[in-house]
Amino acid sequence: MPKKIYTGKVVSDRMEKTVVVAVTRMFQHPEYKKTVKKVTKFKAHDEGNKCKTGDTVSIVETRPLSKEKRWTVLEIKGRA
Repeated sequence: MPKKIYTGKVVSDRMEKTVVVAVTRMFQHPEYKKTVKKVTKFKAHDEGNKCKTGDTVSIVETRPLSKEKRWTVLEIKGRA
């Protein structure tokens, strides 16, 4: 089974080797047919502490690394 890859924006880099990435997705509401924007936050592992707040990054699904960390930073796509 292929691993999920999402692109999002770093909203916090205050933890050691961990960043919080906000992934935004748009979908149509099933009943009202209005386009809705939903933001989901993921904690991702950043081994070298290279990501800063505001960077655009790709994250990939991985094994559980801690209680809430199940993602790893794949690459930094854009700097803040």
